Amino acid sequence: MTRIKITRTSVLSARPCDDYPAERIHELIPPEGRTVREVAEAEQIPIQDRVWALTRGLDVPTELRAAVDRELRLTACACARRVLALVPAPDPRSVRAVDVAERYALGEATLEELREAWDAARAALAAGDAAGDAAGDAAADAAAWAAWAARAARVAAAARAARAARVAWAAVAEAAAASAAADYRLTLNELVSRLEALR
Repeated sequence: MTRIKITRTSVLSARPCDDYPAERIHELIPPEGRTVREVAEAEQIPIQDRVWALTRGLDVPTELRAAVDRELRLTACACARRVLALVPAPDPRSVRAVDVAERYALGEATLEELREAWDAARAALAAGDAAGDAAGDAAADAAAWAAWAARAARVAAAARAARAARVAWAAVAEAAAASAAADYRLTLNELVSRLEALR
């Protein structure tokens, strides 16, 4: 059984939106906290909020922090790949950014490669924005989430752990949001699988 939980304190520390004041958090989360699976299956909570809780509201033992951050970065990459799959001809810079971010999370790419991929993904984002049509919008979305995946891995390498974790977690939630409600279910299932596998 994984020791990763969602507690009242961990959720409140992550500064939830105004829909979740302390009173509501106390109603939704018992004093002992909830497991990852319990949160994922809490149908009374909108699915996007469950994804948020599993990416931002985790209470993780110190010895599992690096492993959790790696799994969240890999989930961000998977979300970015799903967004890229929606684009008929994604910008190769976006695809490469996700590839490099994933390789970096696995210890197979350097920080310099990651920086270059991040810069290129940002350029792809700017190009998609400049196109200004539906295809350009889709390309910009794909590039944005590719850049997020790269940034999540890059910040994890370059910044303090807490900041790195926030960026990685935000990447997961925002990439899921980019591709339609059905993607939340895929993301939720992937998060549960990855987090429960950590012991």
